[in-house]
Amino acid sequence: MQLEQHHRRRIAVATAAVLATTAVAAGTTATASATAAGGRSAHTVRPVPAATGHVLAANLTFPPDTAYCQANLGISCYSPLQYQQAYDLKPLYARGVTGAGRTIAIVDAFGSPTIAQDLHVFDQTYGLPDPDLQIIQPAGTVPPFDNTDGTQLGWATETTLDVEYAHAIAPDAKLLLVETPVAETEGITGFPEIVQAENFVIDHHLADVITQSFGATEETFPSTQSLLALRSAFINAKRHGVTVLASSGDTGVTNYTSDGSSLYPNPVNSWPSSDPLVTSIGGTQLHLDAAGNRIAPDQVWNDGYGAAGGGLSHVFARPPFQNRERSIVGASRGTPDISMSAAVDGGAVFYYSFQPGRVGWHIVGGTSEASPLFSGIVALAAQVAGHRLGTINNAIYDGIHGRARQGVVDVTTGDISFGGVTGPAATTGYDLASGWGTVDAARFVPALAAAAG
Repeated sequence: MQLEQHHRRRIAVATAAVLATTAVAAGTTATASATAAGGRSAHTVRPVPAATGHVLAANLTFPPDTAYCQANLGISCYSPLQYQQAYDLKPLYARGVTGAGRTIAIVDAFGSPTIAQDLHVFDQTYGLPDPDLQIIQPAGTVPPFDNTDGTQLGWATETTLDVEYAHAIAPDAKLLLVETPVAETEGITGFPEIVQAENFVIDHHLADVITQSFGATEETFPSTQSLLALRSAFINAKRHGVTVLASSGDTGVTNYTSDGSSLYPNPVNSWPSSDPLVTSIGGTQLHLDAAGNRIAPDQVWNDGYGAAGGGLSHVFARPPFQNRERSIVGASRGTPDISMSAAVDGGAVFYYSFQPGRVGWHIVGGTSEASPLFSGIVALAAQVAGHRLGTINNAIYDGIHGRARQGVVDVTTGDISFGGVTGPAATTGYDLASGWGTVDAARFVPALAAAAG
């Protein structure tokens, strides 16, 4: 969902009383009725404003389960416990691999004024430990929170998703929420403050992995040089052994023009996902039962609400780690590298309380979910390795071509066509729809730890 037409990576299943400032997407006319089970109050479900597609309503006083979402919202939804099962994390937890001793930095504009208490409710509900959560504002003090400001509300939603689901995967990792004072927009504002904040984190050795759930179309930057001038944090991260992740996008093979609402009529890509120093995290759609077991293989996310980003960079040349994929990427950097859950139909259940009248449980999708999920995977692997993993693209690509597809699960169905623009389809092996696919963490985490060691 793009709230205030600035936010790239999240599609929220929100209440009908969604922000009045967002633009109504064309064609959002269908309605559905939600009748709550067990005496819970009923909700009217209808598509609501969103710049990237229509969104259903679900402002609940209880955490919905998959059956409730399917019966009342017309979509599947999943809890953190289902994701833990789906990604085969329990064998790692049983061995004490929980992210202990590692820190995940989560970078978001503005943050959320209620994130600590919201995370506590989330943890208490699902039996997760309360983590060490620290909040810093190294690029300047964020403005006072205004719960009528659509941009701040959108970033608060993003912050909550990022924090809760990084924690869900690596429950004992420390969380460092890095708040910046200016919203990221299409290649215009926000990135200098993000770069400054990330450099502060790296220079002060505060984190092992940085997750970024934002981006802008490469073509919306004033010039190629203006984009390249913003790479200092990623160069710094490589020098200091910090892993950097970014979401690949929610509009398939296309993305937004500089007006923040129109899509390019041709394939484009977004930065920082397209940066070779960043691991690009694409999106899949999971099909799970109540326990989190798969009832069908994962497919590329493209469920009518949005589609996983991917394709070829128009700025960056093919990096060496993709040389063996030259028949697919040609002379360009291709994205994504690997994928995690991102679908709205299969969205994540999360909790927030920063907006009066909307305190409760919500459903969210988008590759904003995928990047924090994978940051948890990186934190687990860093714990196994006993050190930071640094830039991991070489480890991922070389590991797949070498002794292992260890823990990499191929995704072979679906495509990222979107907005009338035809996009790549998933195939066997590497593709521009899902990268290498997704992961079985019990095998992938130790393999990544060894390959990045």
